[in-house]
Amino acid sequence: MRGVTYSMSVSLDGYVVGPDGGFDWTAPDEDVFRFNTDQIQEVGVHLLGRRLYETMLYWETADQDPSLDDSRLVWGAIWKSLPKVVFSTTLSAVQGNARLASGGLAEEIERLRAEPGEGDIAIGGATLAAEAAALDLIDEYRARVYPVLVGGGCPHHPHEGSQRGEPHRRGRGNESSSSP
Repeated sequence: MRGVTYSMSVSLDGYVVGPDGGFDWTAPDEDVFRFNTDQIQEVGVHLLGRRLYETMLYWETADQDPSLDDSRLVWGAIWKSLPKVVFSTTLSAVQGNARLASGGLAEEIERLRAEPGEGDIAIGGATLAAEAAALDLIDEYRARVYPVLVGGGCPHHPHEGSQRGEPHRRGRGNESSSSP
C-alpha cells in the first residue's frame, strides 16, 4: 500500500510562509536541492492545494528559463511529469500533468492507495496537510527545519487539532513512519 508523506520546509518557530507571504528563507543550497530531487523521485503522485499549485506552475515552463542550471532543469522535468491532484473550490481547470480532485481528501487518498503504482502519495501545502493530519491520513512527516525565526505567517500545522508531541505512526510494518 502506498504511503502518504508530508514534506515541508519549516522555520524554527514553526512557519512555512512568513508574515509577508514570503518563503525566500527556504531557498535550498546545492546539497539540500540534491536531497529534494532525490525525495521527489520517490513520489508517485502529489496532492496540492490551490496556492501551492499556483506557486508550482512556474515549473511547467521552467525548461524555457535560460538562467536555470542543469540540476534545476532535472528537478523541473521530474516535477512536470509527476501526476498531481489539485484540491480547489475556485479553480475550474488545471494545467500540465494535473487534475482537479473529484472527491474529498480522504476519498482521493483511499482511491490512490488502492491503485497499483510506485511511489508515495505526497501532500504539499500546510492547509491541505492539516486536513489530512486531522483525518489521520499522513504516514510520514518530513520537516526540513531552517535555522530562522520568521515571527508569524502560515504555520506548519495551521489548525489547533493538528497532532503534536509524540511522533505520528501508522501501521506499516515495523517501519518508523515519522522523521525528525
